[in-house]
This record gives sequence, structure tokens and C-alpha cells, in this order.
Amino acid sequence: MKLVSIITVLLPGLLLSQTVPADFKKIPEILDNPELLYPFIIPDKKYEYWSVLRNNPDPDKGIIYESQAPKNMTINDPAPEKGFFQKCLGEDCFSYLIACENSRSRYFSNEQQLRDFIGFVDNLPEAILTANTYGYTVDMTSTMSSSYKIEDKHISLYLSKIKNNSEVKEYFLITIDRKTGKLKASLKH
Repeated sequence: MKLVSIITVLLPGLLLSQTVPADFKKIPEILDNPELLYPFIIPDKKYEYWSVLRNNPDPDKGIIYESQAPKNMTINDPAPEKGFFQKCLGEDCFSYLIACENSRSRYFSNEQQLRDFIGFVDNLPEAILTANTYGYTVDMTSTMSSSYKIEDKHISLYLSKIKNNSEVKEYFLITIDRKTGKLKASLKH
């Protein structure tokens, strides 16, 4: 009987702590893959051309996304040694961005540089990419890691993060300042 009493007291609290506020919406499933988010980037600066690539020796296999490229554009600069979203060592292990500014190529090859390229956080895909640069991900198996709310000054997201290289996921409420791209996170239980 005591066990039933304890469960009836604890269960509502546990259930409430695992819900998101009613004004949050579910992140569309297609947005859980960072490679599908790049076409939605609206850079703050005007670039003649920009492209997101994977470190692959075959340039055609390395392209993740390209904005409209001029017909006669060639890039002779070597690809960077490192990039953002590093998954392994070797080829196809990270991504980087190249932009053409004043007819010169410029690389964006780490998480901070990707955030700088994004600048003002215009939309939900940019917010998710920004959060990804800090290690937070969308996990469609739970609303605690796949919900969002867009306001004038902030975009709020419920996302997950792997705890200390284990398989345990922690859930966070992420708030991104749209103007600065600064992120605040609070752990949710």
C-alpha cells in the first residue's frame, strides 16, 4: 500500500517534468539531419557564391550544398585540414564551408566560423545548426529533444546531448539570441 502511495505521488511529477510547454511545436522530421539544413542558411554578408562540402577527394562526391555558382568559377585553394561536425579521421569525416567574397575564396572550417557565417539566426534550421555546433541534436523519439518556439528576439529549442561519451542522453532547453547567436542551455530532467 505504501508503494502505491509513493508511486501516485512521484508519477505525476515525473510525467510533468518530461513535457514541453504547450506553445512549443514539434520540429519537422526532415530537420534532424544537419546536411539538410544548409539550404536554409541566409548569411548576414552578401557572398557571390557559397558551398558546403565534405572532406572527400572527389569534388563531386564532397558537395553537400551549393548556392548559385558563377559559370566560370574555379577554386584553387586546398581544402582545410579540419572542419565542423568532425565524426572521424580520414575522408568524409567533417564538413566545411567555402564562400566567394569580392572574388576571393574564404573558408569556414570550425564550429565558431559556421556560427559567424550564419550570423543573425533567421529561421529554425539556422537555430538547429547553431545548436549542433555546441553538440546539441534533434532526437525525434522524444518531444524533450525535438520541440521549438520562435519569438522576435529568441528561438527556444528542446534538444538532447550525449552525456560524457556514453550512450546516455540528457535533455536541454536551449535559448538562442537571434541577433548574436549566443546560446544558453539548461538541463531538463
